[in-house]
Amino acid sequence: MKTMHILPAFLMLAPPGSCEPTGGGTGGAGGSGGTSSGATFYADPVNGSTSGDGSSARPWRTIQEVVSAGHLGTRVRAGDRILLRTGYHGELTITGGSYGVPITIAADSGHTPRLRRVQIGGANGFLIRGLSISPAHAPTYAKTTLVNVQASSSNVTIENCQLFSVANASTWTADDWINLASSGAQVSGTRVTLRGNTVRNVRFGISVDGDNALIDKNTVDGFSADGLRGLGDFGTFQYNTVKNCYVDGDLDSNHDDGFQSWSVGASGVGTGEVRGVVLRGNTFINTENPSQPLRASMQAIGCFDGFFVDWVVENNVVVTNHWHGISLYGVRNSRIVNNTVIDNDSTSPGPPWIMVNAHKDGTASSNVVVRNNLATDYSIAGTNITQDHNVELTTLTSYFVNPATFDLHLRSGSPAINAGSAELAPGTDRDGVARPQGGAFDLGAYEFR
Repeated sequence: MKTMHILPAFLMLAPPGSCEPTGGGTGGAGGSGGTSSGATFYADPVNGSTSGDGSSARPWRTIQEVVSAGHLGTRVRAGDRILLRTGYHGELTITGGSYGVPITIAADSGHTPRLRRVQIGGANGFLIRGLSISPAHAPTYAKTTLVNVQASSSNVTIENCQLFSVANASTWTADDWINLASSGAQVSGTRVTLRGNTVRNVRFGISVDGDNALIDKNTVDGFSADGLRGLGDFGTFQYNTVKNCYVDGDLDSNHDDGFQSWSVGASGVGTGEVRGVVLRGNTFINTENPSQPLRASMQAIGCFDGFFVDWVVENNVVVTNHWHGISLYGVRNSRIVNNTVIDNDSTSPGPPWIMVNAHKDGTASSNVVVRNNLATDYSIAGTNITQDHNVELTTLTSYFVNPATFDLHLRSGSPAINAGSAELAPGTDRDGVARPQGGAFDLGAYEFR
């Protein structure tokens, strides 16, 4: 569900090369056993054959044919690998199978396997690595969700893959961004990891409604809806970069968000809880190029239909031209600490704020700590709210190395240096630098060194 978020009237008026066994022989042990040094098999769309044995010399052809032939769980067992060579492999659709030591499906060294999409349902224990996934690889383009890990799946990792609708969307119209763009990843399974992937030119980037997800060090570059969504409990979204959103509200009723969450309860949206989410060290940039066609106004971290319970929001960097820098409507027992939020232009909407507000049903937020932040505005309301060591920025150049190029590391002599509190502060900064580096903790997402 996605709706335009209307600000209260008063806010609108005053916006604050290793050795390995070869395939064709015995794989690792099946079922939930197996070893991490299982057999290695190969699939090669150019030189392979359906009559091959999966060895390096006689590879199978495509991963789609490997799955259709029923090799997963029979020839290929827990702890085994299938290495894919350059060429078009069709689709990877996995349905069923549980492996205590994951089966790995990955690009062979120096190769670029191409697929239309990856779908995993009812399966446990897979690692997918280094694939190029796009409907543009198929003979005919049709929009899709590029990676879909369904609710019946668990313990799946997708890493170091390239996901995109088209390689170059520079000529796309608004209608193309809305109706032609595929979406990157939908994660509904439990204990799913997406790490080090690049998602480009998509409608939605990475959407998660499964529990215990880890979304780590991904880049979403070019999107027209939401960059990240986190609707499941106990998810961690860390060190991701989300940038360059397209198509604003006058052309698209779906408003762009860098990260969005909402709860769903017995009576619908906004009547439940989303628990235990960590937003750590992410960077959200509305647009890198002020002349970007179809530039949109992005709500960076927008959580409007709580309750959001036991959340940690720390070390995030927000550069946007909207009021909603970090906004949580209905939040309990949470902290917002050491974030940096700035405006990337001087026009409305904006400047962006850090906001803690009541739930839309009027229930107050409670037990929230807002500390050590640098932001262009604040709007904090609720019961038992702790606010300290926050700075409302009126000038950027005295604080940051180069805000014009989005380098928000602290400059020498910045008033933010040694101005923070150690209480509940993260032990490292956005770059993984240990805190503190000086006599005290610094404000914002970066520690000066």
